[in-house]
Amino acid sequence: MTSVIIGPFSLPIGYIMLMLAFAIAIVVGSLVGWKARRSVVSKLGDIFLVTVVVARLGFIARYFEFYRDDWLAMVDIRDGGFDPWFGLAGTVLMAAFWYWRYAEVRKPLAIAVTAGVVAWLGIWTGVQSVGYPNIDVPDIELVNLEGQPQNLAVVGAGGPRVVNLWASWCGPCVREMPVLEAAQQEYPQVTFIFVNQAESLTRGRAFLSEQGLNLRHSLFDLQAALPALIGSRGLPTTLFYDASGTLMDTHAGELSRATLAQGLARILPQE
Repeated sequence: MTSVIIGPFSLPIGYIMLMLAFAIAIVVGSLVGWKARRSVVSKLGDIFLVTVVVARLGFIARYFEFYRDDWLAMVDIRDGGFDPWFGLAGTVLMAAFWYWRYAEVRKPLAIAVTAGVVAWLGIWTGVQSVGYPNIDVPDIELVNLEGQPQNLAVVGAGGPRVVNLWASWCGPCVREMPVLEAAQQEYPQVTFIFVNQAESLTRGRAFLSEQGLNLRHSLFDLQAALPALIGSRGLPTTLFYDASGTLMDTHAGELSRATLAQGLARILPQE
């Protein structure tokens, strides 16, 4: 599963994991703090904020080459670029500071933070063990720009592939399109496949023409059957398959050059 559907919203599973861990820390901290008559909720909030900031800074440091010429992109978190291990380090450091600074809340704070970290690690381990609902490129019949049937599984077979689900009404999809279009030139060894969701060929062709986009492998999922196969109904969703056709990574939400490079690193041969 790449995302969780909550009403009309689709949230990446990584965000859900973090929020659940924080909620558990709040509940445990409130219970232990209530018994000790010491509230740690505000300090847990500070820890959460530091966790997110450090996770973002860690990601930027790893992919600084993609942010060097666009400083505003560093604060644009819509691409979902966070490093969980840097975030965990931020959690530990901020918790240690509060533990050292306020002796009266040490016990409830330590218990709450431990509960949150253990919960996050447990959920992460569980998600990794379950894996993805479909580990291979789905064997599904789509249609190309000419209206001819095209099986997704055979497009680019034998090499690494990136499958992007999009729609013309989806703002994040439109914003990330230039990044993916440019990537076709930057990574010629990768086949980029663009699968429109539930829009007509006429609308799809008009949109590509209006935007001046040259997407080499444009397919149309007229019945929107693909999301059910990959376990994600949110748009945009991008899937990264290695040369054997095995799903190695997913990205729910808008891609930047940095988050695209992060996904590509999972499917390209290591130099």
